[in-house]
Amino acid sequence: MKKKTWIFISCILTFLLCFTFLFKEGIIWDYLGINVSLPFKKTMDIPSTLSGSDQNNNGIPDELDIVYTARKEVEQRTPYKSVYYDGGYPPDTEGVCTDVVWRGLLGAAINLKDLMDKDIAENTELYPRVGGSPDPNIDFRRVPNQSVFFERYAESLTTEVKKGDIHNLEQWQPGDIVVFLGGDFDHVGIVSDKRTKDGIPYIIHNTYPFASEIKLTSFKSPITGHFRWKY
Repeated sequence: MKKKTWIFISCILTFLLCFTFLFKEGIIWDYLGINVSLPFKKTMDIPSTLSGSDQNNNGIPDELDIVYTARKEVEQRTPYKSVYYDGGYPPDTEGVCTDVVWRGLLGAAINLKDLMDKDIAENTELYPRVGGSPDPNIDFRRVPNQSVFFERYAESLTTEVKKGDIHNLEQWQPGDIVVFLGGDFDHVGIVSDKRTKDGIPYIIHNTYPFASEIKLTSFKSPITGHFRWKY
């Protein structure tokens, strides 16, 4: 086979690999804040089931307040930085995955730190990352602790993501909290109001190097919790 033919075949294979990774999975584009979808693909219409609750009376449903506040982390590219802080709260310019969650909830006037600190003080033995000695400076920023709290006080929903199943995808709504435990690392994020054309929701989260908004199916760690605040 001629050299030019081999070059042509190599170019085609390279293009197909790049197209599959960059466009179908879109991980790199997502991290750059560019949402790419396959052209000519039919959009799946997933019904929205917002509660209508507006706890802070700003005219925006609480679920969307959570999403919009969490998205500020993505917009400013909040660097991932894991540090212990006196007082508990990190500066607005840095944080970890759990900071996306409490900041998002605070946008809907839900003070997760106060609620968790109280429950941890009263039920210390239930929280695995407390070690029997509550520390309000860090306990609310531990993924396993957030998971326990949401299991106790939020609505638990499906942890399955079924592509092409409208009834399953409808259960994933903006403002929901997703927990990943037992994989490469513990992680948590917030379901976005954005979806791919085939209905897969995006997740707002923070892991190294900075906060981003990527497709839920891009995560390889097992989903161990899917929660919705009881608005």
